[in-house]
Amino acid sequence: MTEVRPSTRREFLAASAAAAAFHAIDVRRVPDLRRSPQDDRELKIGLVGCGGRGIGAAQNALSTKGNVKLVAAGDAFADNLMNGLRALAHPQSGVSAKVAVAEDKRFVGFDAFQRVVDADVDVVILATPPHFRPAHFAYAVEKGRHVFVEKPVAVDGAGVRQVLAAADVADQKKLCVGVGLQRHHQTGYVETMKRIHGGEIGDVVAARCYWNQGLLWHKDRRPEWSDMEWQMRNWLYFAWLSGDHIVEQHIHNLDVINWAKAAHPVRAMGMGGRQVRTDSKYGHIYDHHDVHFEFADGSFMFSQCRQIEGCANQVSEHVVGTKGRADLNTGGWTITGENAWQFPRKDQNEPYQAEHDDFFAAIRTGNVYNEARYGAESTLTAVMGRMATYSGRVVTWDEALASDRLGPETYEWSDLPVPPVPIPGRD
Repeated sequence: MTEVRPSTRREFLAASAAAAAFHAIDVRRVPDLRRSPQDDRELKIGLVGCGGRGIGAAQNALSTKGNVKLVAAGDAFADNLMNGLRALAHPQSGVSAKVAVAEDKRFVGFDAFQRVVDADVDVVILATPPHFRPAHFAYAVEKGRHVFVEKPVAVDGAGVRQVLAAADVADQKKLCVGVGLQRHHQTGYVETMKRIHGGEIGDVVAARCYWNQGLLWHKDRRPEWSDMEWQMRNWLYFAWLSGDHIVEQHIHNLDVINWAKAAHPVRAMGMGGRQVRTDSKYGHIYDHHDVHFEFADGSFMFSQCRQIEGCANQVSEHVVGTKGRADLNTGGWTITGENAWQFPRKDQNEPYQAEHDDFFAAIRTGNVYNEARYGAESTLTAVMGRMATYSGRVVTWDEALASDRLGPETYEWSDLPVPPVPIPGRD
């Protein structure tokens, strides 16, 4: 599960070419799609990953305008599958009438994603632990399905490269791709970005962002669980499955700064560690990261993420320009300086629903809609940050993109040793 090695010249050139493709098509939001003429054909949905985020995404998808139906679902675990379907079929879900998953369209196991994709569906929602998303995305695109993939889209450079290659195929096949970075569909963020890109804070020279909070969920190990099952049921705490919380969660904040800059950082240096969450039941990830990112134009992004109880919490982004500053968070969006402005709270929308409304509207109108590239770009930004904190080195964008795949070679319900906690200066 090492992630940095010397790459061959061919690999490096391939990675560099992939990096150049990031901004080829960058559809971040197409706000007029829902007002365009749309067909009302039935769109059959398949769900891969029936945990909390998967069920939330399915509920949003089934709440979009038009004729939609959930016809297939799969998960690695039978209890997750059935609990998820029961939640969607409950009258209080608001979408129970649109859930029609027959017994023979309920799939369990590592190959459940293939069987869902092959089950005569039009749209696939991918909400498994992040490690699996690149392969699942590539397979769904190969089979000609529209895809909504949760963030992050990968946990390593190898996965990002796979997503980029599949994004090209999606374009060729005129497939729509949505990514679960919902701030791109949140009115406060969208309106603030219009002003940043319109020059109202001047040239962006620095930024900072945070996702600092307390602890998240954990599932105690059962005697009958193999190492693989224990890790997958606690996927947050293993870098090969989640990418660490800098990738799985802090990606939202890093993505906002990339959006504001219309660019990605080129190198990162940072520090982090495992100060409080030290028990082996929490796997081997860090509980805090602090990363200094540098962009090609010399501007900087200062980034923090922490999951420790009893500390100051903050989830926000701040962009500093030569004419003013933009402060963004889910509670308010303001610009101070020469062009002072504040987003009206009354105009706030529900972003998790909006991202699906826009995605399904694009499918129905036949518009070009592919969010995979900026999803991959922000994922790799976070991966570069993790590599910097784990190693203690300066890590470049190209090095992160060329990094190896994390995780086991094969998927089996068997022994799977946990790598040691990374120690900067040694790993």
